[in-house]
Amino acid sequence: MLYQAYQLQSDLMSPFRLLAQQVSQSPWNDKGEHQVLRKVTAACDVFSRMRLTHSRPAYNILSVVSEGREVPIVEENVLTLPFGSLLRFRKDDRSLPTQPPVLLVAPLSGHFATLLRETARTLLQDHDVYITDWHNARDVSLIHGGFSLDDYITYMVRFAEAIGPGVHMVAVCQPCVAALAATAIMAEDDNPAQPSSLTLMAGPVDCRVNPTGVNELAISKPIEWFEKNLISRVPFPHKGFTRRVYPGFVQLSAFMSMNPERHKQSFRNIYEHLENGRTEEAATIQNFYEEYLAVNDLPAEFYLETVEKVFQTYDLPRGVLQYQGRTVNPAAIRRTALMTVEGERDDICSVGQTVAAQDLCSSVRPYRKNHHVQPGVGHYGVFSGSRWNQQIYPRVRDMIHANMR
Repeated sequence: MLYQAYQLQSDLMSPFRLLAQQVSQSPWNDKGEHQVLRKVTAACDVFSRMRLTHSRPAYNILSVVSEGREVPIVEENVLTLPFGSLLRFRKDDRSLPTQPPVLLVAPLSGHFATLLRETARTLLQDHDVYITDWHNARDVSLIHGGFSLDDYITYMVRFAEAIGPGVHMVAVCQPCVAALAATAIMAEDDNPAQPSSLTLMAGPVDCRVNPTGVNELAISKPIEWFEKNLISRVPFPHKGFTRRVYPGFVQLSAFMSMNPERHKQSFRNIYEHLENGRTEEAATIQNFYEEYLAVNDLPAEFYLETVEKVFQTYDLPRGVLQYQGRTVNPAAIRRTALMTVEGERDDICSVGQTVAAQDLCSSVRPYRKNHHVQPGVGHYGVFSGSRWNQQIYPRVRDMIHANMR
């Protein structure tokens, strides 16, 4: 009933938010002589934005500087599967030299893959970049069946095969376990598309190491509790009607409840900036919340298996993770170079959890392994912001280029 109640409330408020949006877009807020009207339009803008959306925002990567010049980017859909698509950000300049292909594996979480927009844009400077663009489970019809952790790993394999031999895989946060598993399966099968290199960034490879608040929450309740209290069925009229999902709005509510005053102050700042005509300052906050409040529902099977196998029973580091009846064996990886990256202040995937992959991949030669701990950054600083661009990315780039086939 939780999702149904949320949908009803959203439907009831929608006309009022649309009206507020129309008022907020009036020209009055640009005219100093209409101070009262600017207060009204500012309030309407804030009210219209205090709502969740369920469609992926645009990537808006229109161009990038590569080889010393600005190059236009064309977004292409390479492969579409029911629960996710493989997108390519193709450089529309045939004079550029061939650059190594990179599969950027985005988390399948309460947000869309566009959270890695900056990561992709930076990688595009020196690489041919593809990204896993996960679909909103509430928009996937039941005729396509469920989507489990096994399916997630299968998607990694199929995406790598679609790109072809020589692909480099970069996984951020949650998908590090699946990316490592997919690489191991492909290595064991001698798949020609097995990655030339695998970069794991701030991912929960072994959550037994330095447990965080997130890890402790995951083990505080049995998996049955998560299923009973957090899983809902998609309401009518969405395509995925009656599909069992972990709603994105539930995860977002949990995140926002951890620091409610910060979010309240952000919306106060939007109002004050608009009231005083500082539209550019307001736009910075508005753009952040346009992305932050776009939520993505997770298939129930995938969510529950991830909580149980990654955060509760630690199947991969214990050597018991199963994929389609096979035990995943990271020691099978021999031809793929490995890099792990962690943030010193990461309170989601703490230092030690990602580097655990180095010991699991025991057959990779030491000279083909790299590890980097970035001082002074938290979780998001590992793959976005100035430290990512100036200090982490050059190391990732050099590792990829040193292991081109």
